[in-house]
Amino acid sequence: MTRRPGVICFAAQDWWYHNRAHSEVQLMLRIARTQPVLLVNSIGMRTPRPGRTSQAGRRIVRKVGSIARGLRRPVDGLPNFHVLSPVTVPMLGNDLVRAANTASVRTQVELAARSIGIEDPAIFVTIPTAWDVIQGMHRRTLLYNRADKHSAFGDIDRPAIEALERDLLRTSDHVLYVSHALLDAERALTGDRAVFLDHGVDLEHFRPRPPTEEPDDLAPIPHPRIGFFGGINDYTVDVPLLERTAREIPDAQLVLIGDSTVPMNGLESLPNVHWLGFRPYERIPAYASGFDVALMPWCDSEWIAACNPVKMKEYLALGLPVVSTEFPEVHRYDKVLTVARDADDFVSAVRGRLADRGPGTPADRRAAVAGDAWDRRADEVLSLMRLR
Repeated sequence: MTRRPGVICFAAQDWWYHNRAHSEVQLMLRIARTQPVLLVNSIGMRTPRPGRTSQAGRRIVRKVGSIARGLRRPVDGLPNFHVLSPVTVPMLGNDLVRAANTASVRTQVELAARSIGIEDPAIFVTIPTAWDVIQGMHRRTLLYNRADKHSAFGDIDRPAIEALERDLLRTSDHVLYVSHALLDAERALTGDRAVFLDHGVDLEHFRPRPPTEEPDDLAPIPHPRIGFFGGINDYTVDVPLLERTAREIPDAQLVLIGDSTVPMNGLESLPNVHWLGFRPYERIPAYASGFDVALMPWCDSEWIAACNPVKMKEYLALGLPVVSTEFPEVHRYDKVLTVARDADDFVSAVRGRLADRGPGTPADRRAAVAGDAWDRRADEVLSLMRLR
């Protein structure tokens, strides 16, 4: 008897409280148009500890809230798309807890998959801690979405995460990279199983919006505006650089849209900084269309060196002038955005882009990402999964 196919995705994000622009979410939403999909919310890489983990209490509360939702079908009009928040305890350092947690999560995932009709799954994994669960599961194929180098994440058991990454790199049928630098660095482990799968962008969603659609809480903020949208985390965003930029360009208003896991007191104390907090994904283009210059103020770290932010294509799809700190993948677009060498250069570049709105035109920027629709990327993944 033929088993029914489908896709199980072990995400590095949580559907219920993270930004839904991340690659695995965008891909799975499109794959669910033709295949049953079970998106398993992040099973974590670290145990939040008060005094050691930023906002530990808040992280625990929101994870408990996510787990309480169990298995849901959260998108109207997309009946094939399901989200599971398994009960899990991320404690890699305790062998007994790790084994019990693995067995429990695997059972929850397998029961949920069968309940929605998936019997022969293609498994798509982004978070390396899912390897313990996956290795004991039946699968038709395994794709490792190497969207980030998770062993470079702060406050984790690095040797344990590196071991899980190596197992996935050696075992997966295909390893999908968004960073050429990381692909080249790991070629010895992946060989011809390595595939460069660039990020996509929702071109219809991230189209420029007219001033008449400007949100009520953005409209009173005067121009010029320099802006950023997305999660503000200590391992990605250079908060001191944002503070310096706001201080040294006092005539510009710095608009920040997104949740934060770091103290924002220094930024909020500045008169030209406006932290609006989390806003739904559906509303982000209306906010960002009101920026005069968009910022990518990334930390100088091993994590960032291996990344390729989805945000870059979203900014360009909106036609915005962009100023970014240095990382390898950004140079693929250096004809339509500005790359700063250091903090001095970043502040100077922001001033320059406020004055000249370059390099390139809004049409040039949109054209640079016109071939990068998420639909195209989802078709590539389906082909690799042998589901098309």
